[in-house]
Amino acid sequence: MTADLTLLSPLDGWASSLAEVPDPVFAEAMLGDGVAIDPISGLLRAPCDAVVFNVHTARHALSLRTLAGPEILLHLGLETVALRGEGFEALVVEGQAVKGGDPLIRFDLDRVARRATSLISPMVITEAAGFTILERRTDRLVSVGDPLLLLRAG
Repeated sequence: MTADLTLLSPLDGWASSLAEVPDPVFAEAMLGDGVAIDPISGLLRAPCDAVVFNVHTARHALSLRTLAGPEILLHLGLETVALRGEGFEALVVEGQAVKGGDPLIRFDLDRVARRATSLISPMVITEAAGFTILERRTDRLVSVGDPLLLLRAG
């Protein structure tokens, strides 16, 4: 039996491939494969049911471990670690279970846009756990909860 895992859009905005991200760490998939979203709203939500296993001290990024095994990094903007948490509010803690669509981080879109290199926000599968990306929906406007990536267990 084949197990699929759908990752939903965690943000409202324009979805694009990681190759379009103006940062080589993401564009060259050094951390893993995924997608990026240029957000138009300031609330990051869970892309699936998972457990939060890391909230960065600058609150600009967090990592989730899905119930099926893959691990996902959600990173808000580029060079946002330099903001040292200003404009970001973590709504979850490490070890917390979340459902798809649950709020994770609230951020001040205007404030971050003025101080960050870019608002483009990567969603990267850092540990595939035997899953591969079967389908990716990019080059389109997405809303929170829209299917973005379909993963299949190998």
